[in-house]
Amino acid sequence: QVLVVESGGGLAQAGGSLRLSCAASGRSFSSFLLGWFRQAPGKEREFVAASFGITLYADSVKGRFTISRDNAQNTVYLQMNNLTPEDTAVYYCAVKSSGGYSSNPRAASGYDSWGQGTQVTVSS
Repeated sequence: QVLVVESGGGLAQAGGSLRLSCAASGRSFSSFLLGWFRQAPGKEREFVAASFGITLYADSVKGRFTISRDNAQNTVYLQMNNLTPEDTAVYYCAVKSSGGYSSNPRAASGYDSWGQGTQVTVSS
């Protein structure tokens, strides 16, 4: 089991920026499938971004959010720019520590370890 801990959420104004961090335990971090998901009140959890050799983004965040990873620090980041109130949600970091090549990176079911979530609130 991989321990996943997010940090960096908070309050931002529309047009502002926030950076989320996610630290994951375990060896072979460089081979992990890493993802970010979010869940707004009353809505289902949705895919935001993933990193596994390549990077993938939801259409709603493409061009505004950037996922990056520091394999030496076992950390993945989500840089969020030009935030809008529609980005308000709890953001979750997700990890698939093995067999990530056979997972659907856009589906929550493709991951086996999750963080506790961090709240992001964007005011207009």
